[in-house]
Amino acid sequence: VQLQASGGGSVQAGGSLRVSCSASGRTLRNYSVGWFRQAPGKEREFVATLTKLDGRPYYTASVRGRFLVSRDIVENAVYLQMNSLKPEDTGVYYCAATDTIGNHDVRSDSASYRYWGQGTQVTVSS
Repeated sequence: VQLQASGGGSVQAGGSLRVSCSASGRTLRNYSVGWFRQAPGKEREFVATLTKLDGRPYYTASVRGRFLVSRDIVENAVYLQMNSLKPEDTGVYYCAATDTIGNHDVRSDSASYRYWGQGTQVTVSS
């Protein structure tokens, strides 16, 4: 599967952005799709993921209640709606997918994801 992230941009603190991950080649129904981000000078970190079978969402604690991850099987895309953005949410956001885990498994480590999009920049100013 090939992934392409889009929709990043610049916003002031408290604002909202939605980033999209479009897939081609295979249906995302067969993949667990996750979002990661990397701030300048920092390690890439897990943000959110959807389980493979039923698309159940899981979030890292710092974004829970502010971010919403969802998928559209028809559009073959996954979305990350980001609300109440904070400057510490700034970074390059990557979507990633894996088909080698169980239908209900959750993975927050980047090594578990085999396929990666190119990333999209999100900048939140204070």
